[in-house]
Amino acid sequence: MPVEYIAHSSLPTRYGVFEIHAFQDKISGKEHVALVMGDVACGSPVLTRVHSECLTGDAFGSQRCDCGPQLDLAMQLVAHEGRGVILYLRQEGRGIGLVNKIRAYALQDQGADTVEANEQLGFAPDLREYSMCEKMLRSLKVRNIKLMTNNPLKVDALRAHGLEVSERVPLQTGANPHNRNYLQTKHDKMGHMLEGYDPERS
Repeated sequence: MPVEYIAHSSLPTRYGVFEIHAFQDKISGKEHVALVMGDVACGSPVLTRVHSECLTGDAFGSQRCDCGPQLDLAMQLVAHEGRGVILYLRQEGRGIGLVNKIRAYALQDQGADTVEANEQLGFAPDLREYSMCEKMLRSLKVRNIKLMTNNPLKVDALRAHGLEVSERVPLQTGANPHNRNYLQTKHDKMGHMLEGYDPERS
């Protein structure tokens, strides 16, 4: 994937000051960013989150998913360590786009789970891809990462694209009564590792 580095600047946040780096996929036109804190080019494993865009969760505080709380926690963990990277990828709705995600929500309102809703719309359960991550991280001189994720398939995908994932760091947060079925489906049908998650207590 031809991903081009565009620009960077400082980004003060409530968790501290990051550097924000902008990238663009020259074929699709999609723009991705990397939030960077500290010296990530020194060669030791870098705490990293690969986060796909979720407008409803990240910006509007939707409780239908755990995306917003995961992004917040990832930023907090990087700030606590003083060093890390968050890749923010424009892959809304696990790759189906915002409008189709809302269509999927409507199907979920009628009883479908998150996998069934995507399939009823004619999509695979997860259309995201991660080839841009290696190029983005390579431009930041990062090769070895400690990946914050509950999704073992994401670990496998990044390794398949040439990244060394030395450790998987669980990122469990945001469980609530509105996303109980969503989290259970991610565990049961998509293989997410939700250690200690109790759907009866969410």
